[in-house]
Amino acid sequence: MSKQYFVSVAKIMQEFSLEEIYLPDKAENIMVGSANINRPGLQLSGFYKFFDSTRIQILGLGEIAYISELDPEERKMKVDKFFSQLPVLVVFTRNNDVLPEFLESAKKYNVPIVRTSAEPSAFMASLISYLNVELAPRITRHGVFVEVYGEGILLLGESGVGKSETAIELVKRGHRLIADDAVEIRRVSSKTLVGSSPDNIRHFMELRGVGIINARRLFGMGSVKLTEKIDMVLNLEDWDPEKAYDRVGIDRETTNILGLDITSMTIPVSPGRNLAVIIEIAAMNNRQKKMGYNAAEELLENLGLQNDIQ
Repeated sequence: MSKQYFVSVAKIMQEFSLEEIYLPDKAENIMVGSANINRPGLQLSGFYKFFDSTRIQILGLGEIAYISELDPEERKMKVDKFFSQLPVLVVFTRNNDVLPEFLESAKKYNVPIVRTSAEPSAFMASLISYLNVELAPRITRHGVFVEVYGEGILLLGESGVGKSETAIELVKRGHRLIADDAVEIRRVSSKTLVGSSPDNIRHFMELRGVGIINARRLFGMGSVKLTEKIDMVLNLEDWDPEKAYDRVGIDRETTNILGLDITSMTIPVSPGRNLAVIIEIAAMNNRQKKMGYNAAEELLENLGLQNDIQ
Protein backbone atom coordinates (compact mmCIF):
# COMPACT_ATOMS: atom_id res chain seq x y z
CA MET A 1 0.00 0.00 0.00
CA SER A 2 1.44 3.37 -1.03
CA LYS A 3 2.21 5.89 1.67
CA GLN A 4 -0.17 8.82 2.05
CA TYR A 5 1.27 12.30 2.36
CA PHE A 6 -0.20 15.40 3.99
CA VAL A 7 0.26 19.16 3.81
CA SER A 8 -0.57 21.51 6.66
CA VAL A 9 -3.15 24.27 6.41
CA ALA A 10 -0.36 26.61 7.53
CA LYS A 11 1.61 25.90 4.33
CA ILE A 12 -1.51 26.33 2.19
CA MET A 13 -2.31 29.64 3.88
CA GLN A 14 1.23 30.87 3.38
CA GLU A 15 1.35 29.77 -0.27
CA PHE A 16 -1.93 31.49 -1.21
CA SER A 17 -1.93 34.37 1.33
CA LEU A 18 -5.19 33.18 2.87
CA GLU A 19 -6.92 35.13 5.62
CA GLU A 20 -7.71 33.26 8.82
CA ILE A 21 -11.38 33.43 9.77
CA TYR A 22 -11.55 30.57 12.27
CA LEU A 23 -9.06 27.85 13.16
CA PRO A 24 -9.92 25.30 15.88
CA ASP A 25 -6.20 24.50 16.31
CA LYS A 26 -2.84 25.79 15.16
CA ALA A 27 -2.71 25.82 11.38
CA GLU A 28 0.44 23.69 11.53
CA ASN A 29 -1.56 20.89 13.19
CA ILE A 30 -4.43 20.80 10.67
CA MET A 31 -3.50 18.46 7.83
CA VAL A 32 -4.92 18.02 4.33
CA GLY A 33 -4.39 14.67 2.61
CA SER A 34 -6.45 14.90 -0.60
CA ALA A 35 -5.55 16.77 -3.79
CA ASN A 36 -9.22 16.80 -4.82
CA ILE A 37 -11.40 19.80 -3.99
CA ASN A 38 -15.14 20.45 -4.06
CA ARG A 39 -17.67 23.22 -4.50
CA PRO A 40 -20.48 22.11 -2.16
CA GLY A 41 -23.51 23.44 -4.01
CA LEU A 42 -25.18 20.02 -4.03
CA GLN A 43 -24.41 19.46 -0.37
CA LEU A 44 -25.85 22.82 0.70
CA SER A 45 -29.02 21.91 -1.17
CA GLY A 46 -29.24 18.66 0.82
CA PHE A 47 -27.52 15.96 -1.28
CA TYR A 48 -24.70 14.28 0.69
CA LYS A 49 -24.28 10.99 -1.13
CA PHE A 50 -20.64 10.57 -2.19
CA PHE A 51 -19.55 13.59 -0.13
CA ASP A 52 -15.83 13.38 0.72
CA SER A 53 -14.96 15.30 3.89
CA THR A 54 -11.20 15.04 3.16
CA ARG A 55 -11.59 17.48 0.25
CA ILE A 56 -11.14 21.22 0.68
CA GLN A 57 -14.53 22.93 0.19
CA ILE A 58 -14.61 26.08 -1.97
CA LEU A 59 -17.48 28.56 -1.55
CA GLY A 60 -18.08 31.11 -4.30
CA LEU A 61 -20.80 33.60 -5.18
CA GLY A 62 -23.24 30.86 -6.23
CA GLU A 63 -23.12 28.99 -2.94
CA ILE A 64 -23.25 32.16 -0.85
CA ALA A 65 -26.16 33.61 -2.88
CA TYR A 66 -28.14 30.38 -2.54
CA ILE A 67 -27.69 30.22 1.23
CA SER A 68 -28.39 33.93 1.69
CA GLU A 69 -31.79 33.68 -0.02
CA LEU A 70 -33.05 30.98 2.36
CA ASP A 71 -35.14 31.90 5.39
CA PRO A 72 -33.07 32.06 8.60
CA GLU A 73 -34.30 28.76 10.04
CA GLU A 74 -33.68 26.75 6.86
CA ARG A 75 -30.32 28.49 6.32
CA LYS A 76 -29.15 27.57 9.80
CA MET A 77 -30.27 23.96 9.31
CA LYS A 78 -28.50 23.53 5.96
CA VAL A 79 -25.27 25.19 7.14
CA ASP A 80 -25.26 23.10 10.29
CA LYS A 81 -25.78 19.92 8.24
CA PHE A 82 -22.86 20.89 5.99
CA PHE A 83 -20.43 21.48 8.85
CA SER A 84 -21.59 18.34 10.65
CA GLN A 85 -19.87 16.38 7.84
CA LEU A 86 -16.56 17.73 9.22
CA PRO A 87 -14.92 19.04 6.03
CA VAL A 88 -11.17 19.39 6.44
CA LEU A 89 -11.12 23.06 5.36
CA VAL A 90 -13.64 25.60 4.05
CA VAL A 91 -12.44 28.46 1.83
CA PHE A 92 -14.49 31.56 1.04
CA THR A 93 -13.47 33.17 -2.26
CA ARG A 94 -13.84 36.74 -3.62
CA ASN A 95 -13.59 38.04 -0.03
CA ASN A 96 -17.22 37.04 0.49
CA ASP A 97 -18.66 37.82 3.90
CA VAL A 98 -18.79 34.87 6.26
CA LEU A 99 -22.38 34.64 7.42
CA PRO A 100 -22.92 34.22 11.18
CA GLU A 101 -24.41 30.75 10.61
CA PHE A 102 -21.17 29.57 9.00
CA LEU A 103 -18.99 30.86 11.81
CA GLU A 104 -21.31 29.45 14.47
CA SER A 105 -21.35 25.97 12.91
CA ALA A 106 -17.60 26.04 12.26
CA LYS A 107 -16.95 26.63 15.95
CA LYS A 108 -19.52 23.99 16.92
CA TYR A 109 -17.86 21.28 14.80
CA ASN A 110 -14.25 22.58 14.90
CA VAL A 111 -14.03 23.13 11.13
CA PRO A 112 -11.39 25.64 9.93
CA ILE A 113 -12.47 28.56 7.72
CA VAL A 114 -10.17 30.78 5.65
CA ARG A 115 -10.76 33.40 2.97
CA THR A 116 -9.15 34.58 -0.25
CA SER A 117 -9.73 37.53 -2.57
CA ALA A 118 -9.19 35.31 -5.64
CA GLU A 119 -12.09 34.22 -7.83
CA PRO A 120 -13.00 30.52 -7.52
CA SER A 121 -11.84 29.10 -10.86
CA ALA A 122 -8.36 30.61 -10.75
CA PHE A 123 -7.92 29.72 -7.09
CA MET A 124 -9.08 26.14 -7.61
CA ALA A 125 -6.71 25.63 -10.55
CA SER A 126 -3.74 26.92 -8.56
CA LEU A 127 -4.72 24.96 -5.46
CA ILE A 128 -5.09 21.66 -7.35
CA SER A 129 -1.70 22.15 -8.99
CA TYR A 130 -0.11 22.91 -5.61
CA LEU A 131 -1.73 19.93 -3.86
CA ASN A 132 -0.77 17.56 -6.69
CA VAL A 133 2.88 18.39 -6.02
CA GLU A 134 2.72 18.46 -2.22
CA LEU A 135 0.75 15.20 -1.94
CA ALA A 136 2.33 13.34 -4.85
CA PRO A 137 3.77 9.80 -4.45
CA ARG A 138 7.53 10.15 -4.10
CA ILE A 139 10.82 8.34 -3.78
CA THR A 140 14.39 9.47 -3.19
CA ARG A 141 17.09 8.27 -5.57
CA HIS A 142 20.85 8.55 -5.25
CA GLY A 143 21.94 10.73 -8.14
CA VAL A 144 22.37 14.23 -9.51
CA PHE A 145 19.67 16.30 -11.20
CA VAL A 146 20.48 19.17 -13.57
CA GLU A 147 18.68 21.30 -16.13
CA VAL A 148 20.43 21.37 -19.50
CA TYR A 149 18.95 23.51 -22.29
CA GLY A 150 15.56 23.29 -20.60
CA GLU A 151 15.69 19.50 -20.25
CA GLY A 152 15.64 17.91 -16.79
CA ILE A 153 18.48 15.37 -16.82
CA LEU A 154 18.73 12.82 -14.00
CA LEU A 155 22.25 11.41 -13.68
CA LEU A 156 22.44 7.97 -12.05
CA GLY A 157 25.41 5.73 -11.38
CA GLU A 158 27.64 4.22 -8.73
CA SER A 159 29.40 6.44 -6.20
CA GLY A 160 32.64 7.83 -7.60
CA VAL A 161 31.66 7.54 -11.27
CA GLY A 162 31.80 11.33 -11.67
CA LYS A 163 28.20 12.56 -11.39
CA SER A 164 28.93 15.57 -9.20
CA GLU A 165 32.06 16.57 -11.14
CA THR A 166 30.06 16.43 -14.38
CA ALA A 167 27.30 18.53 -12.82
CA ILE A 168 29.84 21.18 -11.77
CA GLU A 169 31.17 21.36 -15.32
CA LEU A 170 27.62 21.76 -16.62
CA VAL A 171 26.93 24.55 -14.12
CA LYS A 172 30.12 26.33 -15.24
CA ARG A 173 28.86 26.05 -18.82
CA GLY A 174 25.66 27.93 -17.90
CA HIS A 175 23.28 25.14 -16.94
CA ARG A 176 21.54 24.74 -13.59
CA LEU A 177 21.82 22.39 -10.63
CA ILE A 178 18.67 21.12 -8.96
CA ALA A 179 19.92 18.36 -6.65
CA ASP A 180 23.13 16.55 -5.78
CA ASP A 181 23.50 13.18 -4.05
CA ALA A 182 19.80 12.78 -3.16
CA VAL A 183 17.02 13.55 -5.64
CA GLU A 184 13.44 13.63 -4.36
CA ILE A 185 11.18 12.50 -7.22
CA ARG A 186 7.43 13.10 -7.19
CA ARG A 187 4.80 11.81 -9.61
CA VAL A 188 2.66 14.91 -10.00
CA SER A 189 0.43 13.59 -12.81
CA SER A 190 -0.14 10.49 -14.93
CA LYS A 191 2.62 11.64 -17.28
CA THR A 192 4.99 13.80 -15.27
CA LEU A 193 7.77 13.30 -12.72
CA VAL A 194 9.26 16.29 -10.95
CA GLY A 195 12.62 16.24 -9.20
CA SER A 196 13.89 18.43 -6.39
CA SER A 197 16.42 18.44 -3.59
CA PRO A 198 15.68 17.74 0.09
CA ASP A 199 15.54 21.07 1.92
CA ASN A 200 18.48 20.38 4.22
CA ILE A 201 21.00 19.72 1.41
CA ARG A 202 19.66 22.04 -1.30
CA HIS A 203 22.43 23.68 -3.40
CA PHE A 204 25.18 21.76 -1.56
CA MET A 205 27.53 19.44 -3.44
CA GLU A 206 30.25 17.00 -2.43
CA LEU A 207 33.42 16.89 -4.51
CA ARG A 208 35.94 14.25 -3.56
CA GLY A 209 39.25 15.86 -2.68
CA VAL A 210 37.67 19.31 -2.29
CA GLY A 211 34.82 18.72 0.15
CA ILE A 212 31.43 20.37 0.47
CA ILE A 213 30.61 23.42 -1.64
CA ASN A 214 27.51 25.59 -2.05
CA ALA A 215 26.79 25.93 -5.77
CA ARG A 216 24.47 28.89 -5.33
CA ARG A 217 27.05 30.91 -3.42
CA LEU A 218 29.92 29.97 -5.73
CA PHE A 219 28.18 30.42 -9.08
CA GLY A 220 25.21 32.69 -8.27
CA MET A 221 21.44 32.41 -8.24
CA GLY A 222 21.33 31.70 -11.96
CA SER A 223 23.20 28.42 -11.46
CA VAL A 224 20.50 26.67 -9.41
CA LYS A 225 16.82 25.80 -9.65
CA LEU A 226 14.37 24.42 -7.09
CA THR A 227 12.45 21.91 -9.21
CA GLU A 228 12.28 20.59 -12.76
CA LYS A 229 10.41 17.99 -14.77
CA ILE A 230 12.44 14.82 -15.38
CA ASP A 231 12.79 14.49 -19.16
CA MET A 232 15.66 12.01 -19.38
CA VAL A 233 17.68 9.58 -17.30
CA LEU A 234 21.39 9.11 -18.04
CA ASN A 235 23.05 6.12 -16.43
CA LEU A 236 26.78 6.75 -16.04
CA GLU A 237 28.96 3.65 -15.74
CA ASP A 238 32.66 2.78 -16.07
CA TRP A 239 33.52 1.76 -19.61
CA ASP A 240 33.26 -2.01 -20.06
CA PRO A 241 35.23 -3.12 -23.14
CA GLU A 242 33.18 -6.34 -23.25
CA LYS A 243 29.88 -4.49 -23.46
CA ALA A 244 28.28 -3.34 -26.70
CA TYR A 245 27.05 0.24 -26.30
CA ASP A 246 24.41 1.77 -28.55
CA ARG A 247 26.11 3.65 -31.38
CA VAL A 248 23.06 4.54 -33.45
CA GLY A 249 20.35 5.54 -31.00
CA ILE A 250 17.46 4.12 -32.98
CA ASP A 251 16.01 2.11 -30.09
CA ARG A 252 14.28 3.94 -27.25
CA GLU A 253 15.47 2.83 -23.83
CA THR A 254 13.45 3.67 -20.74
CA THR A 255 13.83 3.66 -16.97
CA ASN A 256 10.72 3.04 -14.88
CA ILE A 257 10.30 5.42 -11.94
CA LEU A 258 7.10 5.46 -9.90
CA GLY A 259 5.31 3.60 -12.70
CA LEU A 260 6.33 5.99 -15.50
CA ASP A 261 8.76 5.07 -18.28
CA ILE A 262 11.32 7.85 -18.74
CA THR A 263 13.62 8.01 -21.77
CA SER A 264 17.09 6.84 -20.72
CA MET A 265 20.58 6.26 -22.08
CA THR A 266 23.68 4.52 -20.75
CA ILE A 267 26.79 6.69 -21.01
CA PRO A 268 30.15 4.88 -20.61
CA VAL A 269 32.72 6.84 -18.61
CA SER A 270 36.41 6.68 -19.47
CA PRO A 271 39.42 9.04 -19.33
CA GLY A 272 39.33 11.63 -22.10
CA ARG A 273 35.55 11.65 -22.59
CA ASN A 274 34.01 15.08 -22.04
CA LEU A 275 30.85 14.07 -20.21
CA ALA A 276 29.50 17.62 -19.97
CA VAL A 277 29.53 18.03 -23.75
CA ILE A 278 28.03 14.56 -24.25
CA ILE A 279 25.20 15.39 -21.85
CA GLU A 280 24.56 18.70 -23.62
CA ILE A 281 24.28 16.87 -26.94
CA ALA A 282 22.03 14.21 -25.39
CA ALA A 283 19.73 16.93 -24.03
CA MET A 284 19.48 18.76 -27.35
CA ASN A 285 18.98 15.51 -29.25
CA ASN A 286 16.20 14.49 -26.87
CA ARG A 287 14.45 17.82 -27.49
CA GLN A 288 14.71 17.28 -31.23
CA LYS A 289 13.15 13.83 -30.92
CA LYS A 290 10.25 15.23 -28.91
CA MET A 291 9.75 17.80 -31.67
CA GLY A 292 9.56 15.03 -34.27
CA TYR A 293 13.09 14.82 -35.68
CA ASN A 294 15.32 11.76 -35.25
CA ALA A 295 18.79 12.01 -36.83
CA ALA A 296 19.35 8.23 -36.67
CA GLU A 297 16.17 7.55 -38.60
CA GLU A 298 17.09 10.12 -41.26
CA LEU A 299 20.56 8.66 -41.71
CA LEU A 300 19.25 5.10 -42.02
CA GLU A 301 16.66 6.29 -44.52
CA ASN A 302 19.37 8.03 -46.56
CA LEU A 303 21.38 4.80 -46.54
CA GLY A 304 18.36 2.72 -47.47
CA LEU A 305 18.63 0.69 -44.29
CA GLN A 306 15.42 1.74 -42.59
CA ASN A 307 13.57 -1.48 -43.46
CA ASP A 308 16.48 -3.57 -42.18
CA ILE A 309 15.92 -2.45 -38.57
CA GLN A 310 12.15 -2.97 -38.54
